[in-house]
This record gives sequence, C-alpha cells and structure tokens, in this order.
Amino acid sequence: MRPTVLIVDDHGAFRASAAALLEADGFDVVGEAADGAQAVAMTLAERPHLVVLDVSMPRLTGLQAAAELGRRAPDTRILMLSMYDDEQYFFEALRAGASGYVLKSAVDRDLVDACRATMRGESFLYPDAAAALIKDRLARAAAGEEVAVDPLTPRETEVLKLIAEAYTNQRIAEALVISPKTVENHRARLLDKLGMRDRVELTRYAIRRGLVEP
Repeated sequence: MRPTVLIVDDHGAFRASAAALLEADGFDVVGEAADGAQAVAMTLAERPHLVVLDVSMPRLTGLQAAAELGRRAPDTRILMLSMYDDEQYFFEALRAGASGYVLKSAVDRDLVDACRATMRGESFLYPDAAAALIKDRLARAAAGEEVAVDPLTPRETEVLKLIAEAYTNQRIAEALVISPKTVENHRARLLDKLGMRDRVELTRYAIRRGLVEP
C-alpha cells in the first residue's frame, strides 16, 4: 500500500510542486492544507501516515500544529519544512515531535528521501547542517552559556501570534474565547517578560520565532 501524505503550506504553488514530487515517487497525497489549524482537522479526518508541515503559517504555526498532532494523532509521523536554516527552529521542530527537518531551498533534492526516512521510522536532518547545529548547541551548553528556552506559555504564544497578525484586543478575545481584559493582561505580561515596549517589537520577535512570516 502506498504511504499516505498530507501536505501543509500556505502557498498553493509550493503544495502542488511537493505533491507532484511525492506522487511520482510512490506516495499517495490525500490532501493539502493551508494553515496549521486546517492541518490538525484534516489529519484527524484523513489519518494520513505522514504530515509534511511548513514551520511558519497563519493561525496555528507548523510547530504548534505538530505539538497538537503529537497529542491527538500520535501514530501520524511529522516532517517539518522551513525556509530558515536556523538552530532555534530545528530544535523546536524536534521538541514538537517532528521526525525530520527539510529546508525549502533543498526540497527538490531532499523531500522524497526525508519522507522515505520518516516512514522507515528514521530521522532526517538536512545534510551538513544538523551536525553543526548540534555541535554548536552542545559547545555553548558545555561553556556554561544559557541555551534559550521559550519563556512563554502556550496561551501567551497564541496571543503573541495574533498581536503580530494585527488583531485588535477584541478580535483576539473572540478568537480565543477570552475577555478583552484577559487579552490586555496577556499583552502586558508579554511586554514585561520579553523586555519590550510596544506591538512593533512584539511583531519583530514573533517573526524571529517563526510565528508569522515577514
């Protein structure tokens, strides 16, 4: 039986290209989703063997969706896609439960191999970069340097993402089913925790975290 795959990316042309690559190499693409929330819903409905998730998308990011799928569809394997050759995203992807991490710039070369490895129960880390990232992180930890840990709670991350997407307090309250006053409290805590002054700085931080696209 051909392995089934769900492709998740907010760019339709990219989804079509990735689907063509996989279909030509023995995979059955059972669906496409444009954001993390849709990915979770479609995965629970279709139960594909593998979900290929972009890191940075509207609504739920790929990292948030991966963590949700890890709780609700633990048998589904996850492969992350990213345009970011960045240590933070790589380790966050692994913490979220992904089996591999593929750079979008190397999709033509690596995507099929990464999907095959994931279906075999193996990890796939893009060539040359993974060893360097791990070596750098271990070296910094051994030197006593504090390795970054996400200071935000899951709810604060949700609020931050919506702030960066220019949602008003009222719209955030409606989206998360909380009161505008609670949104205001979250905003104040975000500014305090991150040592920032306004929405512009929060938005820049959210972009660096991969919660929203530049």
